[in-house]
Amino acid sequence: MAPRLQLEKAAWRWVETVKPEEIRQEHVELAYRVNLPACKRGTCRRNCKGNPNCLVGIGEQAWLGDIDENAFHNIDDPNSERRDKNTFVGLTNLGATCYVNTFLQVWFHNLELRRSLYQCHNSRAEEHNTESEYEPQSICEHLQYLFALLQNSNRKYIDPSGLVKALGLDTGQQQDAQEFSKLFLSLLEDTLSKQKNPNLQNVIQRQFCGQFSYVTVCNECGRSSALPSRFYELELNIQGNKNLTECVTEFLKEEKLDEDNRYFCESCQTKQSATRRIRLHSIPPTLNLQLMRFVFDRQTGHKKKLNTFISFPEQLDMGPFLEGKQDQRCVYELSAVLIHRGISAYSGHYIAHVKDARTGDWYKFNDEEIEKMEGKKLQLGTEEDIAETVKSQTRKPKCSKGYHCSRNAYMLVYKVQEEENTDPSWTNVEVPAFLQRLVDQDNHKFEEWCNEMADMRKQSVDKGKAKHEEVKELYELLPARDGEPYEFIPLDWLKKWLEDSTATKEIDNALFLCSHGKLHPDKVADSKRVSLQAAQLLYERYSGGPRMDGASLCRECVGQRFGLFGFGEGYWVGKASLRSWRQLALEQLEEDEHETKHSNGQTNGLVLHKFSEGNGDEMKTFNEDIVCCHGSLSILETERKLVSSEVWCKLREYFFKAPEFTQNQESCQQCLTLEQEEKDNEAVSKMMAMDQKNQLLNLFNEKNRPTLNKWPQGTDVLYIVPLFFVDEWRKFIRRPTKSSPVSNVGNTLLLCPHGGFMFTYDSLINGDGQHVALLWPSEWEVISRLFIVDQPISIHCFKETTLSGPTTQYTTQPDICWECRESFLFQQQRDLREYTQATIYIRKVIEDQRMIKEAVPELNASSSEAEEEKEEIPKVDGEKDPDFSQSEDGAKRLKLSDDSEASAAAAPVTNMIKLGGIRRSTRHRKLRGEKALIVSANQTLKELKIQIMHAFSVAPFDQNLSIDGKSLTDDSATLGSLGVIPESIVCLKADEPIADYAAMDDVYQVRMPEEGFKGTGLLGH
Repeated sequence: MAPRLQLEKAAWRWVETVKPEEIRQEHVELAYRVNLPACKRGTCRRNCKGNPNCLVGIGEQAWLGDIDENAFHNIDDPNSERRDKNTFVGLTNLGATCYVNTFLQVWFHNLELRRSLYQCHNSRAEEHNTESEYEPQSICEHLQYLFALLQNSNRKYIDPSGLVKALGLDTGQQQDAQEFSKLFLSLLEDTLSKQKNPNLQNVIQRQFCGQFSYVTVCNECGRSSALPSRFYELELNIQGNKNLTECVTEFLKEEKLDEDNRYFCESCQTKQSATRRIRLHSIPPTLNLQLMRFVFDRQTGHKKKLNTFISFPEQLDMGPFLEGKQDQRCVYELSAVLIHRGISAYSGHYIAHVKDARTGDWYKFNDEEIEKMEGKKLQLGTEEDIAETVKSQTRKPKCSKGYHCSRNAYMLVYKVQEEENTDPSWTNVEVPAFLQRLVDQDNHKFEEWCNEMADMRKQSVDKGKAKHEEVKELYELLPARDGEPYEFIPLDWLKKWLEDSTATKEIDNALFLCSHGKLHPDKVADSKRVSLQAAQLLYERYSGGPRMDGASLCRECVGQRFGLFGFGEGYWVGKASLRSWRQLALEQLEEDEHETKHSNGQTNGLVLHKFSEGNGDEMKTFNEDIVCCHGSLSILETERKLVSSEVWCKLREYFFKAPEFTQNQESCQQCLTLEQEEKDNEAVSKMMAMDQKNQLLNLFNEKNRPTLNKWPQGTDVLYIVPLFFVDEWRKFIRRPTKSSPVSNVGNTLLLCPHGGFMFTYDSLINGDGQHVALLWPSEWEVISRLFIVDQPISIHCFKETTLSGPTTQYTTQPDICWECRESFLFQQQRDLREYTQATIYIRKVIEDQRMIKEAVPELNASSSEAEEEKEEIPKVDGEKDPDFSQSEDGAKRLKLSDDSEASAAAAPVTNMIKLGGIRRSTRHRKLRGEKALIVSANQTLKELKIQIMHAFSVAPFDQNLSIDGKSLTDDSATLGSLGVIPESIVCLKADEPIADYAAMDDVYQVRMPEEGFKGTGLLGH
């Protein structure tokens, strides 16, 4: 179907031949487009708004055919929120509380701790009325209730917001997980110490507390002093260590106290050099080993995460590290691994791998999601970093059986190996009755919610199915057949009726009525003509009105519109003028006032002259947009509109200076002649392009091209032209109507002011060949005939036989000007170190110094002809374009390209040079993992590192940069002094695995001092 504007024109075209008294019903129906053919399904991409009979594309596609019942609702299956059989319950992440969730899951799986918490006295829970909501108060009450829900809830995950709120934690701020663990256990210890049951008062000490002492020995007198201390976890340094044994050994190793750090000996009564070490006396049943991954970076003044791989065993023998108490059990089994995903110490995500004490199976606890780890998934402590691909990860060391290796584990939890116990009650922790009652209450609420959601889903599905049947029934009845009664229904209402699967508002036609109470002619495009039967059913079901049938076509409105469109002599008016006539009228009034004060005002002709000279400036006079440059009517009919004499008289009242063009006015003959000449020129250009292409077909298609690396047999001479000439010629051949034909070869661009050639045979082989194109003698004959040749340039091959054997010499015609050649090379080297806004490439290298995917170029290094055919967008004045520049005398620089067969996969380079300017290399083929940066010669290495940080997310102090094997280390040196030239490839080796940008940015944007858990319940507030 034709566009809306064309349909509107066709609907009123009859006004040009009909007089007012001759308007009949058929003309009224034409104005209302009653008889336009209806569109068929499949013929329209979208609805034809100008055709009231087009009922395609209004939303019916969703209803015709079979429909999945899930399309009738947006309610998830409530059973997806139900806990699966033989699985654990997850915890909701409230924003940034994943660190809390991981510890809660670990502590829940500590059976002794859970059993003890269930025994705590809780009169509030015991006396609670199940008809109201239970609200725990103390930390013990919150943990009791939370653990009971984790054990027996029917929900897939539960909300820990009660406990988090009681602790006063900020749910949007991620905190130090290790600090949270210490403070929470301390708070819990203090709370349990107030219990009346003596067995509960020291639960935390019994489970988590061990003893060691700091033993100091004086080097002078040998006196030994011990300072006993308790610990709830051992903080192990991982830097420089490979496995857990090395970490523990370093923790216990002897430390020298000398110089400023000497020890005051009680026996010597003076400061003496001494040795100090930690002596382990007892280890708790639950051994928490904190791997110190988050350390203070002195260079940045912020915390930094160490991504060192640490190996740890499933079974740990602490016997060799323990002194005294030989009867103590020393063999421990791994029970949990707490993991931090992410590179930054200020962001990331926490996950826990926890062993089920009853079955021995391992589970991954990731907030709401819980997954059993078995088979290949049983890799403890291994989680892929956020936003990091497998390729960028450091290679994981091999681990022997019974060992695991992780670079993200920050805490290991070991449980002492118990003697085999056949009593099932040892692993079976029962929820007390008073807590089970609260769990049952929550489960009952959950079941009610599930039923409510299921009912809502069913109601939506039932309504949707009923609507489906209704639409299928009514849509078939909607089209109005010729000669049968019909009515008009608003298009928007029909769309909403088809979009909404449930409720639909009544039909409202009030906005579609004209002043005579009938359908306004302008509203036809926003309404649809439907059969009387379909309209009757729609009004019965949805009510509304007033109804608009065939008698609602308003003849009075059609007659009024007739007066606007036609009858009598018409006048041409510019569409742009009509769109802005109000603004132009105000400007005209201001101009009239000004002319009243100044007698000599501007004439209309002067205004038109100014407009024609303005070349696109803002319109000053009404109707000037359809005046051509010769002062006549423009030949562009699409930019003007015909109005009646009545309308034109009204407009003339405002714009008495406006140029006037009657309906019968002929368009500008000069413009028509120029248009015809342009068409003729285009035809000539096409013929010229076709003729030139046929004569130089191999040159156009870049086939069978001669090369200097291997001189072609059968000829001793090749001709040289600038590649810029060949590229411009190809552009003309591809688009002869858009590009200008090439007339001059322009070989003088390759010559010096003395007329000598600028390139040697060797330089053409080693890179200068990208400036030129080589031609066969037969092609040169055609070039000489078709184009103006200012100076032929050729290269000759002479083969001679001497006493030492056959030799080959190459000469050029004209000869090389060595003086200008040396000056050119000197200027080139200078320009390479004084560049601005040039491109260099940063290439990341992996551990073994090999380039990432060196053999695989980027997919965007395309050489398709389609890419070459893209129209070049002109640069805005003032923009610096590294691929094009203008010399002082206005001469264009040469266009460079790689014409060698070796680079056939790369698109031709479009760089330009002049003699003495920068010579670019061939177009760089980007490799995967490589990025281009825009730099200047006076930029420092430090500034380059900042750019690299934003591109690769590698902090400056982790960057090792090199170029051609030479390390770049002086941050204050400029790139020009370091030998970094345009198109250089700088190799980047990162000390740390690449992090996601957001994580690295955290390190550099932290400005506020860390407050940790200040002001929270963990510190007694």
